[in-house]
Amino acid sequence: MHTKIQNHQLVPNAKSLRKNATKEEKTLWYRFLNSLPVKFTRQKVINRYIVDFCCAEKHLVIELDGSQHYEEEAKEQDKLRDAFLEGLGYTVLRYTDKEINSNFKGVCSDIYRHLGL
Repeated sequence: MHTKIQNHQLVPNAKSLRKNATKEEKTLWYRFLNSLPVKFTRQKVINRYIVDFCCAEKHLVIELDGSQHYEEEAKEQDKLRDAFLEGLGYTVLRYTDKEINSNFKGVCSDIYRHLGL
């Protein structure tokens, strides 16, 4: 089965999410991801989802989870989303906003390790 990678209907929403990034997304992007030797894309459309950060070269997706992800329904949706993306060959890393704020170096080390750099 061929999987459509770009859903053009989601592009305007992805652009809006980029413009209105959370404090934690901005921190991760400006203090770490955009300075790496591999390219990351913010708010990347992959099929029916918009992922927070994507490194296509390394098949790596990074999701930052705010408090809304702690609800049972959201946890279930995240599991389905992760399974779908993993089915496309991506590794999905999830970090909470709290981790970004209280253990930034640890998050960066974990990402770096997964990138194999």
